[in-house]
Amino acid sequence: MFFDHIIIHAKAGDGGRGCVAFRRETFVPKGGPSGGDGGKGGDVILEVSPHQSDFRDFYYQPHLRAKRGEHGQGSNCTGRSAPDLIVPVPPGTLVYRIPEHLLPANSANALEPDEESPAFAEEDQATEDSFASQGSEDDAITQSARRKINPRTTPMELVADLVTIGQRVTLCRGGRGGLGNQHFATPTHQAPTHAQPGEKGEQASFYLELKSLADVGFVGFPNAGKSTLLGALTNAKPLVGAYPFTTLHPHVGIRELPDYSRITFADIPGLIPGAHEGVGLGHDFLRHIERTKLLLFVLDMAGTENRDPADDFTILLQELAAYSPELARRPRLIAANKSDHPDFAIFLPEFQRRFPSETILPISAQTGSGLENLLAHITALLPAKLPV
Repeated sequence: MFFDHIIIHAKAGDGGRGCVAFRRETFVPKGGPSGGDGGKGGDVILEVSPHQSDFRDFYYQPHLRAKRGEHGQGSNCTGRSAPDLIVPVPPGTLVYRIPEHLLPANSANALEPDEESPAFAEEDQATEDSFASQGSEDDAITQSARRKINPRTTPMELVADLVTIGQRVTLCRGGRGGLGNQHFATPTHQAPTHAQPGEKGEQASFYLELKSLADVGFVGFPNAGKSTLLGALTNAKPLVGAYPFTTLHPHVGIRELPDYSRITFADIPGLIPGAHEGVGLGHDFLRHIERTKLLLFVLDMAGTENRDPADDFTILLQELAAYSPELARRPRLIAANKSDHPDFAIFLPEFQRRFPSETILPISAQTGSGLENLLAHITALLPAKLPV
């Protein structure tokens, strides 16, 4: 399965509590207070990694919990701060903060431990560390909510747009450690017997959405030859089959050019009428071409699926406009595929007559005919190519 949107729950580590202690040494029977401070709790951080392609890991473990800072000790020893929890995400990740009222009651406070429960006793560090792997019932509730939350229709705060390798965003900050009793000594109160508890770490729920980073986005009906074309132009190896919806999730391929630059292509599942309303598979993946600089319409110009390519193109434009008017106005080319088929010469003249202003490039993804000309047009239209 391919996971390009997910709900996660993050809980930063609590600060360690301050210590109440007094200096007791030989010949110093009544030394002053010497309680150390607690350590800071760990932050929860997302970091862009080139080794991640979707949110599969979050599906099985949607709860992210950083460790708590160590408690202060005597002899003015400060507790050790907890390490930050750094979680990798794929490039193109958008992070939205979810308001609490949108979450099911079971998951809104899923990361808040019961302070009186022995399972979360402060000395039971092993139990606390394993808290992230909660029961499957709560995870099922989380994934059910995932399908009801959509940033296009639900008002949510955009926290970060992570596109660069190594880019980070802190979701929740760890709590500050409590002060030990050494800080509360005064000339009139020289033996304080109290210290501060550690601050609670922040916690919140987030919606992660993946929008692929690509220069060129393929748009077309099922069985138009998009996957075959992606494999012919790039190093990608998508599944190719003679049946609709062979492509079940987006594929990204890279074409390296002689001038040491590269072009990235994104192929999404085929669109059908009503895609913007949730019909078919493509509606769930249209987001993956929102970042593209150029749209490549791949049309079955031979009509092998008993459809008129001119009607296909009209429907595709309508679906894009219904999903995003800006996307429908983006620069585009038309790859008139299956030029090796006998019926190609029948449909192409009529298509050119109906759409005289469009750039139509005859190709055959199967045989490779016309691909160099197509690549030259793509290179000329792109605002900039990515260096290798």
